[in-house]
Amino acid sequence: MANLATEFKEFVSRGNMMDMAVGIIIGGAFTAIVNSLVADIIQPFITFISGGTSETASSLVVPGTSIDFGAFISACINFLIIAIVVFALIKGMNALRAAGEKALGKEKEEEEEATPRTCPFCYEEVHDEATRCPHCTAELTA
Repeated sequence: MANLATEFKEFVSRGNMMDMAVGIIIGGAFTAIVNSLVADIIQPFITFISGGTSETASSLVVPGTSIDFGAFISACINFLIIAIVVFALIKGMNALRAAGEKALGKEKEEEEEATPRTCPFCYEEVHDEATRCPHCTAELTA
């Protein structure tokens, strides 16, 4: 069960998963803007051209129809707020990921430094700066 939870945590913290989530959230907000553009600005012009009547209290009244700029502007503001919040979340996730990779990079460097040099002839440990093996006296190359 713990292994499943660990795998799920790795899956969720992957960059592709976060990119997909951002796309879905921004797409939803952008859909609201497009819907508002169509329903509150373009549709009233179509209604005006076709000769129908439709009036809204918080809109610009054009003879025969009205344009609801308030709903469209609020949808744009909603989109901007969502985009800023998502940007801040992604920026934080990227900072955490970079810090984790940096920490992992330091651990890997320490592991690599801890690996001792060995003599190619007798396979005994040899100091990094030695030119001859102290065990078999073989000449060592850098």
